[in-house]
Amino acid sequence: MSDSNTAERQSTIAGGRDRPRRIGLRGIGCLVVAVCIGAISSPQATGLAQSVPAQARPLDRPTLADAQRLFYNARYEAAAALALALRASDVHDLASDELRSSAVLFQLKALLEGRADKEGALKNCATCPDLIAEFLADIRHGQNLARTTLRSTPGDEAALFFLGKLDLNYVWLQLGPLRRKTGWDEYWEARRSLDAVLAHNPRHVRARVARAWIDYIVDTTMPWGTRWLLGGGNRKHALTDVREAAQVESDFFSHAEAEFALWNMELRERDMPHATAVARRLSRDFPDNRELATFLEAREASLRR
Repeated sequence: MSDSNTAERQSTIAGGRDRPRRIGLRGIGCLVVAVCIGAISSPQATGLAQSVPAQARPLDRPTLADAQRLFYNARYEAAAALALALRASDVHDLASDELRSSAVLFQLKALLEGRADKEGALKNCATCPDLIAEFLADIRHGQNLARTTLRSTPGDEAALFFLGKLDLNYVWLQLGPLRRKTGWDEYWEARRSLDAVLAHNPRHVRARVARAWIDYIVDTTMPWGTRWLLGGGNRKHALTDVREAAQVESDFFSHAEAEFALWNMELRERDMPHATAVARRLSRDFPDNRELATFLEAREASLRR
């Protein structure tokens, strides 16, 4: 899409590269948000979301949508593996880079986070080096593709969004599972890329969700001085944005992403009634998601006491 201020948009994307490489974002890596899109067939969307149109295709020809459905059902390893297999069929674009990097990120979170020996977790993880290498390859490919597109078409909405999203995946990996205080350039590029999308299209659901997570995490986990250095955050604004994003009429996948973000934020807010309502809606579309099922089972048990 075109933009009324091309020069400003270009400076927005490039702006973070002159900043220091290290970043004091301790705690931001705890971000828990389902950030991928996907469905295996054409289930009816919940709320205002539209259903996915059914399209005839050979049963032995899986698509990116199949991998996306696996991701949303918390089957991260299978989602990453299928996304990789699809790449052999030349399905290697920004959407597949984002999906695969997100699936690998959640695999690494499961392997490395919540361990008693946090320092030794990575050292003792036999599969982590290969996963990290795969993750970085996907991130770099997607970043290069997005930046190349933006050099020729600075206002390209899809390139702006995916660049911001891939940058955030990189930041979450470094500061979360890997516990490395790095990612300054990627953080600022992500923030500015998403702001550029929303300045042009305020109803871009996925950009609103991703940007809201930045506001929420910065405000709720960073000390005041660090919040200021990171451009500030706003927890209440983030909650409002995600709640509104979940009500915007959008495609099935974008709606699901907003709902997952809303569920996670309501959990962080300890608003269990609302979190439960969202989880019930999601579980109808993603019945194989054990994370949702476990949460709902625990809630039902607590209500029976």
